[in-house]
Amino acid sequence: MIQLNTIVPLPLKDKLLQRPSDIWNKNLSFNEGEWIKIKAPSGTGKTTFIHSLYALRTDYDGAILWNNKNLKSYSTTDLATLRQQEVSIVFQDLRLFPQLTAKENIQINSVLQEPYCKEEVIDNMAEQLGITHILLQKAGICSYGEQQRIAIIRALVQPFKWLLMDEPFSHLDEANTQKATQLIASECAKRNAGIILTDLEDESHFEYSRKLNL
Repeated sequence: MIQLNTIVPLPLKDKLLQRPSDIWNKNLSFNEGEWIKIKAPSGTGKTTFIHSLYALRTDYDGAILWNNKNLKSYSTTDLATLRQQEVSIVFQDLRLFPQLTAKENIQINSVLQEPYCKEEVIDNMAEQLGITHILLQKAGICSYGEQQRIAIIRALVQPFKWLLMDEPFSHLDEANTQKATQLIASECAKRNAGIILTDLEDESHFEYSRKLNL
């Protein structure tokens, strides 16, 4: 379970407290296995929110609790374990290593722990998303749409109970978005994993259990 206790990002505090929100300055819980869509217009802190859930940012009032433990009290080891076993993420800016190949970027977590997915599973995911032909190509010379699909597969090939996604389909056309959502939905259903997705628009890519406004 993820609990939000009246969190408000400090850099945007005055601005955000002046507008209605289902998230900021509220008490709410995200339950295991829920698929949650958060619509977030530009400038309302959606990337800040995702980064706070992932503990990349701590500049907020209030508290975020993972499994009843305040995220700010996690040790470096605790955070590493959380990110390796319980939560995976698709960043808006993707955060690929441009000098590594697409496949090396996907396999990056294997350096830190026993691989969760066998190589043939990765190859199958790449085939489903239409990027088999660029697996041995350096990520930095792939198109942004290809990089987005690389980042999606990378997020899916590690263990997780929650998948965080910040505008994960922004550079994909409708056909490739549908392929990506089918793969994500299948992998999350297998694990009974929750989804927290932020986007600028109203969309129904998944069968969400809740839709909230940031």
